Amino acid sequence: MKTTRNILLAATILLSCSCKKFLEEKPTSFLTPESNVSSVKVARAFANSGYQNLQGFLAGQSGSYGGNTWNLMEFMTGKSNSDLGQTGFINYQNLSYSPTSFYFDTWWQQMYLGIGATNLAISKIPAINAAGLTDEAKTNMLAEVHTLRALYYFQLVRMYGAVPMVTETPKDLNLNIPRTAAKDIYDKVIIPDLLLAEKSTLPWKDNTGKVSMGAVKALLADVYLTYAGAAINGGKQYYAESAKRSLDVIQNGGYTLFPEYTDMIKPGNKNTGEFIFQVQYAASVPSTNPLTPLTIPNFSGISKYSDEYGSVYPTEQFINSFPAGDKRVQEKQFFYTNYPNIKTGVTVNFKGHYIYKWFDVTAATSTVKSDLNYTLYRLADVELMYAEASNEAENGPNATAIQMVNNIRARANLVPIVALSQAAFEQEVWLQRYYELCFENKMWFDMIRTRKVHNDVTGNWDNFVGHKTVFGATFAEKQLLFPLPKQETDVNPKLLPNNTGF
Repeated sequence: MKTTRNILLAATILLSCSCKKFLEEKPTSFLTPESNVSSVKVARAFANSGYQNLQGFLAGQSGSYGGNTWNLMEFMTGKSNSDLGQTGFINYQNLSYSPTSFYFDTWWQQMYLGIGATNLAISKIPAINAAGLTDEAKTNMLAEVHTLRALYYFQLVRMYGAVPMVTETPKDLNLNIPRTAAKDIYDKVIIPDLLLAEKSTLPWKDNTGKVSMGAVKALLADVYLTYAGAAINGGKQYYAESAKRSLDVIQNGGYTLFPEYTDMIKPGNKNTGEFIFQVQYAASVPSTNPLTPLTIPNFSGISKYSDEYGSVYPTEQFINSFPAGDKRVQEKQFFYTNYPNIKTGVTVNFKGHYIYKWFDVTAATSTVKSDLNYTLYRLADVELMYAEASNEAENGPNATAIQMVNNIRARANLVPIVALSQAAFEQEVWLQRYYELCFENKMWFDMIRTRKVHNDVTGNWDNFVGHKTVFGATFAEKQLLFPLPKQETDVNPKLLPNNTGF
């Protein structure tokens, strides 16, 4: 496979840097799988290498103006629009995408590059014996990279289903590896990796951005919740396992909801408060967070960015589906409809709502370099995971589950809920996930996991297969998995047949 061969390349590039600034330093050395080196610094470098492709969650798409891997899961929901035809949006709006469409190849490449780096770290760290490197330190570094490998594979199996299972550093370029069923990858890699990490002594929180115990358990809660639902259909026992891990985070992690939604777009709050695990960015390095310019209305003149993409913004039907009085949809909370022109100061009124969740004021008005992190897990997400999982495991909501939902509703200035049936509570949780976590690349996976889609026009919960988007396209079985990229299947026939419909 052309891009899968890049696993070897990724496996040889390691950052030698301090723990505190492990994603801000430039590479100072290169190590190969054959390198015979042993020091605390080298062990840390192997561990740090696993983090680099987390920025693949926001990777630019080659050949696409305003295209980004993040776009894919938002375009697919049918609840977003785009100012840019160059992003390939039309192919997702009408569901005519194919194995050669934007994003599929970039996601595949970035996740496998991350897997390659973590595989190398897992193979090398145990053999490093150096003064000052304790067994506990090595165990915790391994916990970090096992967690990262689980995350990369979790993304892959939810997107593509069966994929090649690579758990060792390749010895040569003969990488024509067949696909392994998604359930087997959960059972043999994802869940074992996280259970191993769970046994470590990682701290509950890490304000430098490294994997913490909170991150391990939040990811494991998500994995078990997904495993319990479609397409694995693991059943009630896995809902219970998910609830156990999310409750651990809630009770022991020390995380707190931010008082204001806008606290989440203050650079000083990175890796603190509500944030459990984030992709790290820094304005002082070339790779700055791309989401601010990506979501500014196209050519609006409200920022110093030369490119204001308008790449993704919500449909008005989605905006109108929020309940009356919901703070999240009020001006400059999750969305905004106007902003002053950067040169004249005159207010520019947009044609509709645009995403304010990623608006870095300093970057937009001054530096054009956003160092906002990109959040993979935050407390609101975990509280709602607990509410859903415990409701399924216990055949109805307990008092803690109700409180978790009311925590989310209170910040949104919504009245608290009281006792609900299991089915009604389930739909309330799903709805709060839609609103609270919108445009955080969560909604599409919730749709796939539950096989339900909220109809923003009728207010009903439609079956996934058969749901008609506001653009007139209808979800079919082929939408349950993305196609494997053609550039991969062309060089590795063992990947075929492709997924249903492709």
